[in-house]
Amino acid sequence: MRSLVVGTGSYAPEKVLTNADLEKLVETNDEWIRTRTGIRERHIAAPEQASSDMALIAAQRALDQAGLAAADVEAIIVGTVTPDYPFPSTAAVVQGKLGNKKAFAFDVSAACAGSLHALSVADRYVASGAIKNALVIGVDTLSRITNWKDRNSCILFGDGAGAMVLAPTDAPNRGLSTIRLHADGSLVPMLFQPGGGSRDPITVEMAAAGRQYLFMKGQEVYKVAVRSLEEVCREVMTAEGLTAEGITYVIAHQANKRILDATLSRLGIPESKCWMNLEKYGNTSAASVPMTLDEAHRAGWFKPGDVILMMAIGGGMAWGGAILRW
Repeated sequence: MRSLVVGTGSYAPEKVLTNADLEKLVETNDEWIRTRTGIRERHIAAPEQASSDMALIAAQRALDQAGLAAADVEAIIVGTVTPDYPFPSTAAVVQGKLGNKKAFAFDVSAACAGSLHALSVADRYVASGAIKNALVIGVDTLSRITNWKDRNSCILFGDGAGAMVLAPTDAPNRGLSTIRLHADGSLVPMLFQPGGGSRDPITVEMAAAGRQYLFMKGQEVYKVAVRSLEEVCREVMTAEGLTAEGITYVIAHQANKRILDATLSRLGIPESKCWMNLEKYGNTSAASVPMTLDEAHRAGWFKPGDVILMMAIGGGMAWGGAILRW
């Protein structure tokens, strides 16, 4: 038995922050941003919106598409690094907002790879027969931990949420067939949020120093990302006996167009097979993969049996790849 994606949903906040808007905040310009990242604009959560609010909308859209009542969901697993609260989990908050009393609910923290990690956990529960369905959500409100005075990082990030509903299938050519996850904790200082946790608790001094904001070594992240994504994609393709020609479509974490272009080039997969939306959303972290999957799905890209290569990498560093047969 395998788990099959039977519903997708996504949400982006109404407020749009363009490159021209960023020119008023930091020393940058539209051409510089587009040339280096491929991003033209990103969506920013309203002051009253938290991660669970965006996650709820994406979840409801996915459940509607799947024809599954919120009360019947048996598991809610959320990938996020910007929860509503330090505890309880955002998944538990979403469960409450859905009016669900049946599901177990918890969060997974793997930064931009969070939704892929959450998907892998849900897949094991569904494919084993332990549960009949699962709601997987990727959501991040990175605008809350972005330093809007740092011209090298603030241009990259946006807010959003994406959701996937999993159900079991016995079809031999459908469902999640291979998922591989990796991590390298020695690379933590490359991309992380230094302040606000138990190592550097919330204090006036911590906030004044700006350690509550995410920190990134961009060039180093690029090198690790391209190498790691290529390796994990080859790993899952080899496990499935697939070549580049056997991949119908690619659904990738939308971090930076240069990372995507370089990875696809190394794999020998044409860009036309990869749905790209970072131009209008930027890097939405854990939300990126399910948002991208939902957009491509609603655009009519997929048909049963299509072979979809999924990949994502985030701070930690944590990364993964998967083969989903639609």
